[in-house]
Amino acid sequence: MIPILMTLFAAGGTTYGMAEETLAFYAILLPVVLRAGFDAVTGVAIILIGAGIGVLGSTINPFATIIASDAAQIPFTQGIILRFVILIGGLAICIGYVMRYASRVREDRDRSVVARQWDAHERHFLKGKSDDQADETLSGTQKIILVVFAATFVAMIWGVSSQGWWMATMGALFLGAAIVIGLIGRLGEKRLTGAFVDGARDLLGVALVIGLARGIVVVMENGRIADTILHASAETLGELSNIAFISSMFGIEVGMSFFVPSSSGLAVLSMPILAPLADFANVGRDLVVTAYQSANGLVNLINPTFAVVIGGLAIGRVSYDRWIVFIWPLLVILTVFIMGTLAVGTMMGGGAA
Repeated sequence: MIPILMTLFAAGGTTYGMAEETLAFYAILLPVVLRAGFDAVTGVAIILIGAGIGVLGSTINPFATIIASDAAQIPFTQGIILRFVILIGGLAICIGYVMRYASRVREDRDRSVVARQWDAHERHFLKGKSDDQADETLSGTQKIILVVFAATFVAMIWGVSSQGWWMATMGALFLGAAIVIGLIGRLGEKRLTGAFVDGARDLLGVALVIGLARGIVVVMENGRIADTILHASAETLGELSNIAFISSMFGIEVGMSFFVPSSSGLAVLSMPILAPLADFANVGRDLVVTAYQSANGLVNLINPTFAVVIGGLAIGRVSYDRWIVFIWPLLVILTVFIMGTLAVGTMMGGGAA
């Protein structure tokens, strides 16, 4: 389950920057993961890290690779082989890390980083139902509901990737699908509206946290904090060696990503300034684009100002400090892998088209 789902989320991340769309999957996947004997962190990791590593290793993502390449004045296919290396290698690392953690937790609950909250998570996501209460058969009505449910997500992926759908349209889609499922399931007016209100109650706190995180970004943008940092960083690059230059570029983009979590926003802000500097350092501009998107994807696995991180953790009922305890070794491994890959790409004269 873990490698298949993480690969699917990564495919969404690398092709169209799947991020906010993942929030709908937490409530679906977490009960399944808990029922399988894993903890809530495992469920959050499958979605957040799966889609995140796809964005980190973006290949044709229009919100990262294509916008940044346009800003750097190069074809977006330039450097795509190196990005595939980062995508495949990073995905393998992340799958191995999550599977190792999940197997250890399944064997011993005390090894979970949220061991103290495990019972509370089961009560919330499984509604207090034990294994002996589970009905292993599906009725005809439930099968029809599952078909409608799956079709809803197929429609969402199609709309986001090719029709320009975003939050308002996706919200209308899910609301309409919920009403249709309620009618098929013969819930009745009171049960349908009651279930809707209960779900909205669970997500209200998530919405408030996302609004707060976005407010921090607005303050930093309007205060020109990001511009000041970017200008100072550009002046320090000077006459560095090729590897030192691309490593410094990666570090700068890591720092900038905390202030500008949006991949498209960071691309538009930083690429027109940093990409031309690569010409003086005799480094391909495609490597600067790769460094930017890798840094942004890495930071957005933990960025407290990124709504997807805070929203996903809130839905999964995993505190931010517990998430850091879980993920920091993976961040170190990915950082070493990315910087090593960038160094090899620099020595080879840039990424291949």
